[in-house]
Amino acid sequence: MTDTRVTIAGVELKNPVMTASGTFGSGEEYSEFVDLNRLGAVVTKGVANVPWPGNPTPRVAEVYGGMLNAIGLQNPGIDVFARRDIPFLKKYDTKIVVNVCGRTAEDYIDVVERLGDEPVDLLEINISCPNVKEGGIAFGQDPKAVEKITRQVKDHARQPVIMKLSPNVTDITVMAKAAEAGGADAISLINTLTGMKIDIHKRTFVLANKTGGMSGPAIKPIAVRMVYQAANAVKLPVIGMGGIATADDAIEFLLAGATAVSVGTASFFNPCATAEIVEGIESYMKKYGIADVKELIGAVR
Repeated sequence: MTDTRVTIAGVELKNPVMTASGTFGSGEEYSEFVDLNRLGAVVTKGVANVPWPGNPTPRVAEVYGGMLNAIGLQNPGIDVFARRDIPFLKKYDTKIVVNVCGRTAEDYIDVVERLGDEPVDLLEINISCPNVKEGGIAFGQDPKAVEKITRQVKDHARQPVIMKLSPNVTDITVMAKAAEAGGADAISLINTLTGMKIDIHKRTFVLANKTGGMSGPAIKPIAVRMVYQAANAVKLPVIGMGGIATADDAIEFLLAGATAVSVGTASFFNPCATAEIVEGIESYMKKYGIADVKELIGAVR
């Protein structure tokens, strides 16, 4: 028998495969392709304290090796989410991770407090959001802001807190240490890299927002490097993501030091990707005689 269980901040997952926020909705639209019971956790789309309309269209563009998105964290808000999405996910034997977004510290705190009495397992705080009180720079691009927002969220959260780190920084270890100093229970990385695409025939930007978040297979080597650096800089569990499309990709992140992985863009071009990765990890463990998946975590030094 192979043991694929991993633990993040006291929460046991049946395997290390999760969905990436914003790529899986809240699971319902994918449930006809994937048995959600097979997944370690479902990470929801970002949830704010009020409905967010998102950015104007066009806001998605295919690029070489991935995609750009400038969705703008469109979501129906915490009230609809709690009434509609949590009951749906509770029908399945999988952990529920709620991704939280906001424009001010008060926004985050409002959502985190509302979720305190809800049956969800972990909170993932998206600090790539622009901090409107600091001139629009993302919370996650200033280590002092990372530590402060982490501490503020932790003061109000009843569930363990995962801080989702932006790769758009000079040194990811500084941000990982700031999250740890603020009391984070875990970190997840990487969020999307900032990119741009120009239509040479129309001589204009492909995205209405001009820039968007780059995701997909092309960013995987950067993500693996940052996960390795972060895992060796802090004592927190790390959830790795960025271009994971196959079990081989996921195992690479585990070897680099990730305790779990999130699958994002791959679900768009292969709706069954998450379940296939679960099966692929199990097959890899059997092939190499690995009894416990934890033997792989951080095995490459």
